[in-house]
Amino acid sequence: MDVQSWVDILRSSKKTAFIHDDGKEMTEEYDLKTDELIVRKWRHKSTLGAQGEWQVEVGESPAGPVTSSDSEVIKENCSNPVFLRKDTKTSFQWRVRNLPYPKDVFSVFVEPSDRSIIIKTSNKKYYKKFSITDLDRSQLPLDNSALSLTHANNTLIVSYKKPKEILTLEQELLKELKKLKGTGEGDVDCKTQ
Repeated sequence: MDVQSWVDILRSSKKTAFIHDDGKEMTEEYDLKTDELIVRKWRHKSTLGAQGEWQVEVGESPAGPVTSSDSEVIKENCSNPVFLRKDTKTSFQWRVRNLPYPKDVFSVFVEPSDRSIIIKTSNKKYYKKFSITDLDRSQLPLDNSALSLTHANNTLIVSYKKPKEILTLEQELLKELKKLKGTGEGDVDCKTQ
């Protein structure tokens, strides 16, 4: 799918969520004051047609504890690394919390053979491989020079400068979104028959 066809899909879609012929559903939340994307999540239908779980692409998932049938609570250790994507206007950005190592331990690079970015530490304590779905959808190449990283307060921040094609796409999408009337939380029109 090239950039223009992605723009056409976004233009022609209902902006609260859109469903493809293949059973995919996407929903996005924007900050109306700053025009920043807060959350983007996808849901796919199962083979039998049931709605699947939401997969968060951008933003934080509302994680709650997983409970067993014995009413015991099982939850992750709060000191485990937490990986999430939070974009800015000019960069795709990933944050990895709870990484107490110095900045010089981290290595971030593009792996062109499988269109992914790899974060690893020289002390072999952390490894993460991920792709940039926005670039994959638009079939744009990955560029190692667009990567940068910072580390502060036990959080590693990896940034990838958005290509001009993506910036243009996002500007066009924002123009479309500005035409819509935003609703506040709980202002959903629930008509009954």
